[in-house]
Order: sequence, then structure tokens, then C-alpha cells
Amino acid sequence: MKIRMVASVLLLTTATLSIVHEARAATPADKLRASVQNYVKAWNEPDTKKRQALLATAWTEKATYTDPSAHVEGRDALVAHIDGFQANPQLKGSSLVQASKVDVHHRVFRFEWQLNDPSGKAVVAGIDYGEFDEDGTITKIVGFFGPFPALD
Repeated sequence: MKIRMVASVLLLTTATLSIVHEARAATPADKLRASVQNYVKAWNEPDTKKRQALLATAWTEKATYTDPSAHVEGRDALVAHIDGFQANPQLKGSSLVQASKVDVHHRVFRFEWQLNDPSGKAVVAGIDYGEFDEDGTITKIVGFFGPFPALD
């Protein structure tokens, strides 16, 4: 009888822990990973309204984007910057892809990306460093193109 009771308690405890684990709330880091996915999708979205909708879920209204060729402030400015990127005839048919998992600690993150030509061949790779708020929404991205410079 005692063995059955112990077994029943163990099963109940295991089932309860499983339910608690499955029901845990998404952390800001979990939400950030979804924000990064939508941010990358926005770079590939040709429709401005759909791009705005993607960035509305990923990018705070006043977030900043900086790379070697640009610095923009605000979501609308990023939408316009991506419009210009997509309008570049040299980039026609290219796609931006996330090339690594998102590395997160505290309220900062980084991930690798690459720009692929229409055939899927990588033409440039880089890394984005960013910051996010308590809701997992991006507040800042700083992008770097190409590999790290070699030491002399």
C-alpha cells in the first residue's frame, strides 16, 4: 500500500511539475527572440504596411538603428531606410537571413546575419548587437558588416 501511495505521489508531482514548466510565462529574452525574427522578416518584406506591422511587434517607437552606412532614429525611419535598401537595384532579389541563434544576457543581445543573393549565396555577412526593453522589444541595433579586422 505504501509503495502505491509513494508511486502515486511521484506521478502527481511529476505531472504537476510538467504542467508548471509548460505554463511558465515567456521571459523578456524569449520575447526578444521573436522580436529578432520579426525584425529580420521586416528586411525582406516588400510591402511597406506589412513591414510596419512586423516592426510594430519588434521595434520600439524610438529605437535606433546604426550601421556603417546609416543611423536612423524611430520605427518610421527604419521602415524608410529598409525601403531604400530594397530599392537598390544591386540588391534586387537579395534576402537577409539570420545566421545564428540570438545570444542574450542582461538586456543586450547579438546575432549573426548574412545577405544572400537571389541564388542563396552569401554575399556579405555581419553581426548585429542590440538592446531590448523589459517587454523583449528592440530598443537599439548596431550592425557591423563583414568579418572582424585581423590583428596586425
